[in-house]
Amino acid sequence: MKNKKNNLSTRWLPLCFTLLISIFFVMSFPCNASASSAPGSFASLFKKVKNSVVNISTTQVIKESPLLPFFGPNGPFRGFMAPPPEQQLKIHALGSGFVIDEKGLILTNNHVVAKASSIKIKLMDGTVLNAKIVGKDPKTDLALIKVTPGKNFPRPVKLGDSDAIQVGDWVMAVGNPFGLSHTVTAGIISAKGRVIGAGPYDDFLQTDAAINPGNSGGPLFNMKGEVIGINTAIIKGGQGIGFAIPINLAKQLLPQLEKGKVVRGWLGVQIQDITPALAKTFKLKKKEGVLISDVLSDSPAEKAGLKRGDVITTFNGKKVKNAYDISRLVAATPPKTKVSIEIVRNGKEKELQVTIGTMPTASKEIASSFEGPENRWGMRVQQITPELANKTGISPNIKGVIITEIKPNSPAANAGLRAGDVILEVDRLRIHNLKDYEKALRKAGKESTLLLLIRRGKGNIYLVLHSQENNQK
Repeated sequence: MKNKKNNLSTRWLPLCFTLLISIFFVMSFPCNASASSAPGSFASLFKKVKNSVVNISTTQVIKESPLLPFFGPNGPFRGFMAPPPEQQLKIHALGSGFVIDEKGLILTNNHVVAKASSIKIKLMDGTVLNAKIVGKDPKTDLALIKVTPGKNFPRPVKLGDSDAIQVGDWVMAVGNPFGLSHTVTAGIISAKGRVIGAGPYDDFLQTDAAINPGNSGGPLFNMKGEVIGINTAIIKGGQGIGFAIPINLAKQLLPQLEKGKVVRGWLGVQIQDITPALAKTFKLKKKEGVLISDVLSDSPAEKAGLKRGDVITTFNGKKVKNAYDISRLVAATPPKTKVSIEIVRNGKEKELQVTIGTMPTASKEIASSFEGPENRWGMRVQQITPELANKTGISPNIKGVIITEIKPNSPAANAGLRAGDVILEVDRLRIHNLKDYEKALRKAGKESTLLLLIRRGKGNIYLVLHSQENNQK
């Protein structure tokens, strides 16, 4: 009997051991990570934030005559009678936004409200309120609007930390796609730091949560109910590819938006990314940083001693990996702020102190209208900025002014000039900036011809412009 019990114990011992090991592993790894982190429902999250999301409808009034083409220079009725009077046409558009302040401040996209003559917001309970623009920033596509809050005005949302969100984290979007009020979609963060060519400060979160027209300006929430992004763009024809502005960028600009104007820092350099070949040539240990290809005269960079050929590696203690990094860091720095910039010059590391300036406004970068005395040649030009060079693909080494618009039937148009051409010389005078260009045109005065050296694509060509007066003789 004793031997039988021993045999039974011996027989069950391995089985018990196996069972204990199994229990240990089950307790240590209860389920795979994706299943445990996936929310069972978004219902409670939506209930928490729904009242803070608003629908935006805008009206834009434009003056236009539907029959004007028939009375134009190439129309069949030209010269027979006066063209019909202009009519006011109303264009309606939809978007989204979210309450960030108990005083009635609402954050949205600039493109939702930029050209609106009237703005109305609709709350979850159906209340409709008139809104006005407080501040807007086309370069980041952000806008701040305000309503007069009523008795049951919703509580503001909580603004999260977009730097903390990780690729693969769950997110929820709420908005007004195609006028379908308070539509909820969900997905994950697909990527961070996306550059899609929307502007000089691209740094988008990518998500596969469904984003459609009308979602623009709406919030992208994390699982805590905090806004970590502002839904902004989609790729036409794509599926599951949406983009949101990181909320940290918006938080950075909010104080300025509340004042109605965004002022950016300015360094005054033309830059380019480091290639393996450039890294070797400039004796760099890593393919990081940005190469200064030119320093603008009388700029903060020139005053601080930065030179062409310097490689910026850090800006105020933050590493600089590429041109987008430095553009965002400089722009976000308030003017008159003193910062340290670490560079590599001739293979040696060096630190410089720079006082950041104020980014030139568009009025300083763009020439006056076609009607100005120096613009009788029929072209508008703009000074080449680092942002414009990156956007248009112009080499950072090119100095001059870029043609932005050509007036039809003007000397510029008749000579074959095109928008995008870069003017390098005017009557054999070298053009470095807008000031040089305007000076050269004033010197040309009422001359009947104007000789231009322009850069088109990868080559240079000379073109001669003949004034209208000369053509009429």
